Amino acid sequence: MTSPRNPVPPAPRPGERLAKRVAEMVPCSRREAEQYIEGGWVRVDGQLVEEPQFRVLNQVIELDKNATLMGNTQVTLVLHKPPGYADGEDDDDEDVPAQRREKKTPPRSARQLLTAAHRADDDASGITLLKRHFTGLSAPVPLEVGAGGLLVFTQDWRVERKLTEDAGVIEHEVIVEIEGEAAPETLLRLNQGLSSDGHPLPRVKVSVNSSGEGKSKLRFAVKGTHPGLIAYLCERVGLRILSMKRIRVGRVLLTTLPIGRWRYLLPHERF
Repeated sequence: MTSPRNPVPPAPRPGERLAKRVAEMVPCSRREAEQYIEGGWVRVDGQLVEEPQFRVLNQVIELDKNATLMGNTQVTLVLHKPPGYADGEDDDDEDVPAQRREKKTPPRSARQLLTAAHRADDDASGITLLKRHFTGLSAPVPLEVGAGGLLVFTQDWRVERKLTEDAGVIEHEVIVEIEGEAAPETLLRLNQGLSSDGHPLPRVKVSVNSSGEGKSKLRFAVKGTHPGLIAYLCERVGLRILSMKRIRVGRVLLTTLPIGRWRYLLPHERF
């Protein structure tokens, strides 16, 4: 009878953890070294390394002369979401029967576009892109799957609180392309306000943005996030929507951000 062979122990990994080397070099605690690395302050042979567990041997390790543990701030990203993408938050389908949920093909998540390759070329923030900027992001201002335009992702609890607690007073501006033209009496009905089952719907301000070639663009302004509201209002007054794009949330504008691209919120921008 053949006796089983003793398992061969795995070969030790060469080198040591980058965090250990940085802690000895600074000197500082291991946790502080990890924060320096995750904050984008450490380079190995000239290359930025963000993983504290990265193994090093005889490479040249440099700590940025401006390195600080106070600068690991939370970021906010602004994305030009294409139509057909979900806003990145969990869909609320509790009221949908299980058999229908199983057959439903979920839309692509807009979070798939939050990568280095999709950062806008003209991002003027000057922020160094770090892997940690793509973690812990919330999307506090919903946007319908069928609509495109400005979508906000944030790690900053102050931004999230502003967009949720003050949602009722923050104005959203949406450009809605419709088939044909909207008659003056139709615009009047929309601006005067409609109701559903005896309850008034959120008020909107509607004006003509442009028209021509069998279609028109209307500018809707509404305070708060009300997914489905604009589509419902247009259906009520007989307007057929061709496309929708949110171009503003509060005082932050979409401007020239290309579709499918994102940028960092600039320091002076406030919702």
